[in-house]
Amino acid sequence: MSTRIAFLKGHGTENDFVIVPDPENAVDLPPAAVAALCDRRAGIGGDGLLHVVRSAAHPEARSMADRAEWFMDYRNGDGSVAEMCGNGVRVFARYLQRAGHAAEGDLAVATRAGVKTVHIAKDGDITVGMGRALLPEGDVTVSVGERDWSARNVNMGNPHAVAFVDDLADAGTLFTPPPFSPPSAYPDGVNVEFVVDRGPRHVAMRVHERGAGETRSCGTGACAVAVATARRDGVDPRVTGLPVTYTVDLPGGTLVITERPDGEIEMTGPAVIVAEGVIEAEWLESALG
Repeated sequence: MSTRIAFLKGHGTENDFVIVPDPENAVDLPPAAVAALCDRRAGIGGDGLLHVVRSAAHPEARSMADRAEWFMDYRNGDGSVAEMCGNGVRVFARYLQRAGHAAEGDLAVATRAGVKTVHIAKDGDITVGMGRALLPEGDVTVSVGERDWSARNVNMGNPHAVAFVDDLADAGTLFTPPPFSPPSAYPDGVNVEFVVDRGPRHVAMRVHERGAGETRSCGTGACAVAVATARRDGVDPRVTGLPVTYTVDLPGGTLVITERPDGEIEMTGPAVIVAEGVIEAEWLESALG
C-alpha cells in the first residue's frame, strides 16, 4: 500500500460517495477498508465508494473494455459489492470530466449491471441510460412495524420493492431494513422505496438502500419508482409508443426519469465534486486493525 491514497468526495442529489481513483486497480479495498472510509464519524463519510478503474485492469470488467474504458467498481457503505448505483454513475462521470478523462457529450461507463451510456450536458446536469427495467412476477409485501403494504418488484440491475403509502412518515425511521416476504423474492436483500403522489406524473419517495440504510437519494430507486408508478397509472410506453416522464422528489433533491418506447430508462440530475485529498495509509491500517 502506498503511503497516501488519493480520494475525492462527491454527491448526486445528496447521495454521497468517497471516490478512489485507481486506474490500474492497484489499491486493495477489502470490505472493512470501504466501511472505514465511509464511516461518517471516524472516516471520510459516504453512502458508498466509487472505485475508479480502467476496465482492462479489472477482472470483472475486462469483457467490457472494448465498449467502455472506465469501470465503476461500486461498493455500498458497509463494504459489500453492488451491481449498480444511478447517482453514483453521475458522480463517477463528473469525476472523469474533472480529471480530463471525459468531456461534455457522450460517455460509456462499465458497471456490474453492464455498460451504461452517459451524457454530460452543458448546463451541468448528467443523463444516464439506466437500461430496461425487469418486472418479475409474483406478489411481494414489505412491512414497517405492524403495517404491511403490497410492493411492486422492479429490477434495475439491482433489486427494488416499491410500496405506495399515504404518507412518507409511514416508512418509519428506516434504521433497519424493512422486512419483506416471501424471502425467495430477494435472496440477496433489496432496496425498499416508499412512495407518495405529489401531482400528475410527480411523486416523492424515501428509500432504505441495501447495505447503506436510508439515503438522501437513490438513482436506481427513482427509476424503479417511475416504472412502478407508470404501471400503476396504466401507462406502458412499449404499448403506447410514447415516452413517459416522471419527476421524482427525494430528500436530497429531484431527479427526472423518462421511460422510452424501447424500454430504455433515462435518469437526469446533478452531480457535484465537493472535495479532494489524501488518505493516510497509517490511518487506514489502524482502522483495519
